[in-house]
Amino acid sequence: DLVLIPAGVPRKPGMNRSDLLKINLGIAKDLVEACAKFCPGAVIGLIVNPVNSVVPAMCEVYRRHGLDPKKIVGITTLDVVRANKFVHEITGVKTSDIHVPVIGGHAGASILPLFSQDPAGAKIPKELIPDLDKRVQDAGTEVVNAKAGKGSATLSMAYAGAMFGKAVLAGLDGEPRTECAYVQSDITDLPYFASKVTFGPFGVEEIHPLGKLSEHEEARLVEAKKQLKGEIEDGLKALDALYSGAKL
Repeated sequence: DLVLIPAGVPRKPGMNRSDLLKINLGIAKDLVEACAKFCPGAVIGLIVNPVNSVVPAMCEVYRRHGLDPKKIVGITTLDVVRANKFVHEITGVKTSDIHVPVIGGHAGASILPLFSQDPAGAKIPKELIPDLDKRVQDAGTEVVNAKAGKGSATLSMAYAGAMFGKAVLAGLDGEPRTECAYVQSDITDLPYFASKVTFGPFGVEEIHPLGKLSEHEEARLVEAKKQLKGEIEDGLKALDALYSGAKL
């Protein structure tokens, strides 16, 4: 009842997420259409960049097949792992006791860690938050550059994917678990958004509201939504082009 799809080419130095979309959308489409045919009731966890664009497109694929688009889930757990780790480095609190929600999307400024909603994160001086926020946003690029074009964040992504998978499987087994994930959503004015999601026996059970935000987070939410809106549109336009046979 759970399919994890870690597919597509990794980002290399000099590549942006638009370049990735041209390559990875077709790969994701073939795999998701196979799921629609052979396991239409499964939760589909996507680790295919650019997630912000690929997930909306794959939800549309499911819609065209007459299936529930909420079965398609973008895995953004890695952003949470990174935010928790960085808070640990500053505060010394064990990572197992840190739970920073990360909302928005899974690329650059669309990634919004809500440090104010975690007890350890809330203790970090306000003047450090903008740089810490930026480090979470750019952590993927940091890894790509550190590997000098020979790969991206593979081991940490595997760890994050396993965390997500365990949460979904527990939910399917009747033990609801909550993780941040990028899904079809109505908690903002955007049709897709990452936030806390509770997984239950049928997959996505509840999409939680954002909760109270700090002044910094309120300002960043505007920025995150602006980027995310464009990337959602890019994914849907690219899918239309793929179906029509036009060049991406």
